[in-house]
Amino acid sequence: MTDLPSDTTLTERGFAEPAKGRILLIACGALAREILALKRANGWDHMVLQCLPAKYHLYPDKITQAVEETVRENRGAFDDIFVVYADCGTGGLLQAKCAELGVEMVAGPHCYSFFEGNDTFAARDEITAFYLTDFLVKQFDAFVWKPMGLDRHPELRDMIFGNYTKLVYQAQVNDPALEAKARDCAARLGLDYEYRFTGYGDLKTALAARA
Repeated sequence: MTDLPSDTTLTERGFAEPAKGRILLIACGALAREILALKRANGWDHMVLQCLPAKYHLYPDKITQAVEETVRENRGAFDDIFVVYADCGTGGLLQAKCAELGVEMVAGPHCYSFFEGNDTFAARDEITAFYLTDFLVKQFDAFVWKPMGLDRHPELRDMIFGNYTKLVYQAQVNDPALEAKARDCAARLGLDYEYRFTGYGDLKTALAARA
């Protein structure tokens, strides 16, 4: 599977028809590769993935409405619907909407937390760390460098990242090429670099519990 562009909505084939016993996963497009890998590794064929555009990572105000619309569109076609988003900058609005709709979601403030494990992440209390996942390392220019204007105004670096001390790469897979790119991202931002292999963290736990 190739990397998905930021405006891609991904849906697995074969879920248009009502699917008895199946679970619909409504997820951030930035998690598509990881969720598909977990499905394959664990034989979770009854879980069907629909991803909303990964670019909502940049516009969290769009997430709650998009999730609500997707839940309502698929209500009745599946035995269960699970939202594979954490709060992701919605300020509790997504959790409130999921409760209203009667669907559950992944616990945690954001994917950086649940990849590392919510308890472990909270215990670190790292307020000066900037985090990248596999997806964000691959899409660094599209999701960090250009949206923040650093490609046009490099002087913004100190304004935006002046209070950060390090870049933490939370790796979901062991990939030397990605680690090299993450090191380069840290250098471009003028930050110290730290590598952490997290694997899938609480994402795997949440999906296993749902399966």
